[in-house]
Amino acid sequence: MEINYENLNSMQLDVLKELGNIGAGNAVTALSKMLDKKINMEVPQVRILELAEVPEIFGGAEVPVTGIYLRMEGDISGNIMFLLPMESSKVLLDMLMGGYRDGDEFDDMDLSALEEIGNILAGSYTSSLAALTGMNIRVSVPALAIDMAGAVLSVPIIQFGHMGDSVMLIETHFSEGNKHVKGNLLLIPDVESFVNLLEKLGVA
Repeated sequence: MEINYENLNSMQLDVLKELGNIGAGNAVTALSKMLDKKINMEVPQVRILELAEVPEIFGGAEVPVTGIYLRMEGDISGNIMFLLPMESSKVLLDMLMGGYRDGDEFDDMDLSALEEIGNILAGSYTSSLAALTGMNIRVSVPALAIDMAGAVLSVPIIQFGHMGDSVMLIETHFSEGNKHVKGNLLLIPDVESFVNLLEKLGVA
């Protein structure tokens, strides 16, 4: 039987959720260093859900979001998506560069900054994964999309529907002063990587 999120036992799920917590904490620490500001983080909510259900977190498939996509390669392969509501994207840019964005249009500097933030957050998460498992993991250059939630998620839905339609969602709320950001990290390992990952975590 193929192993995917849909047929994990409770111990395997608990270990993956704890991994999500650790990874999210390290990612926010990296963001704090990047911004040179104290970032407060709530305890992340780690859930397993169907990929097609993810747009509902943002209020529906037609709600615009910022999506930053990276590919993992090495001892584990798969995909990482960092998804932000538009309002959180603006607040995150305000944290980084100052100057709150009233409209939904971002300039080239904004887009570059969002890509770099996504790269740092996903890179920190995969570094945590590598450190905990002893795996060699590389991530691709980030690809950025600003579109409706359903459109941003359509590519992984088409590409990875064959592995079962479930993903691990790590929902993280963090803030700096009165500025609050809601970030959602999706981890979508390839089917063949699941057994290797669980073996390295000692729960295969």
